Amino acid sequence: MAMGDKIRVLVADDSAFMRKVLVSILTSDPQIEIAGEARDGREVVAQSEMLKPDVITMDLNMPHMNGLEATEVIMSTQPRPIVVVSSESREGAEPTLRALELGAIDWVAKPTSGVDLDMVSVRDELIRKIRIASKVRVVRNATRARTAATVVSGEISGGNGASSSDPATRNTETQIEKSAHDGKLPVVVLSASTGGPQTLMQLIPMFPERFPGAVLLVQHMPGAFTSQFSAQLDEVANLEVKEAEPGEIMHAGRMYLCPGSHHLRVSNTGRLVLDDGPRINGYKPCADVTLETASAFAGNSTISVVLTGMGNDAARGSVAVKERGGYVIVQDEASAVIFGMPAETIKTGAVDAVVSLDKIYTAIEKRILWLRGAAQVGAL
Repeated sequence: MAMGDKIRVLVADDSAFMRKVLVSILTSDPQIEIAGEARDGREVVAQSEMLKPDVITMDLNMPHMNGLEATEVIMSTQPRPIVVVSSESREGAEPTLRALELGAIDWVAKPTSGVDLDMVSVRDELIRKIRIASKVRVVRNATRARTAATVVSGEISGGNGASSSDPATRNTETQIEKSAHDGKLPVVVLSASTGGPQTLMQLIPMFPERFPGAVLLVQHMPGAFTSQFSAQLDEVANLEVKEAEPGEIMHAGRMYLCPGSHHLRVSNTGRLVLDDGPRINGYKPCADVTLETASAFAGNSTISVVLTGMGNDAARGSVAVKERGGYVIVQDEASAVIFGMPAETIKTGAVDAVVSLDKIYTAIEKRILWLRGAAQVGAL
């Protein structure tokens, strides 16, 4: 979209009344124009191909082909930025997260009526997210199916290539004894915001079952969504993924997702601390807090990985990681949906590696192998 051009939006909803409400909201912004309207999933797929809109607003409950199916088709053929506008987005419903995993950029809870008050409450959020979506780099969503051989072939996997779908193949404390109490447990902190769900669905399966470190995940997401999101990540992961619980000790081979309603801190004994205080620098959860406290605990065994997202969260925390001898990796611009968080981290001068999404796990693996080697020769 050229500078100064209007943002052309395709509105998809099976309700004529709701399409009228959404069109009214969107056209109240002089930068937005309506490219077309679609009544069901098949229509939105066809019109997306024909009209080539800058952004699509996608209802999830539609006849003939639902919004999830339509999103998958669009993102795997001729991808367009999609903002989910659905009543199912109110309570962290699974379909909304599935849409984000398939490549939708963001979501807005559908207005419950056409009264002025309700429209005003939705207007600012919807227009802001439409504007953001119009600027993102959409990526064709490859098939989500991965073979275990692909994702656990790294040098430090230590596994047998078994799929994580079988609970019997999951790591246990008897398989991986190392915990925070042992000291020098590598701690990887993944930070993400807009575009994070689809990015993480590609990255997380790359971690092997017997990954020799703990992984902390801070995704900007409402608290109502993170429990379901951790379950969906666990479905595709080789290591255990769980929502962090207060007071638990970090263990190698586990990934802990910060609840969206809290900040996640690491104590000086390696326990996870959940803080339900106010936003920090505008963020909750705040990745800076997690990075600062994780690096205070793990020192040079801390790895910060900054992924796609708006804003500057994780930049200050990555500086703390670097100052304590840790390692900082950011996702490159070509593979990031939104380059804001990686770009702001690069500006700090604390970054050790800028790599594409498909190279991030390799960069993590190399750093851990270096830590192992340094420890063996007494350099750590």
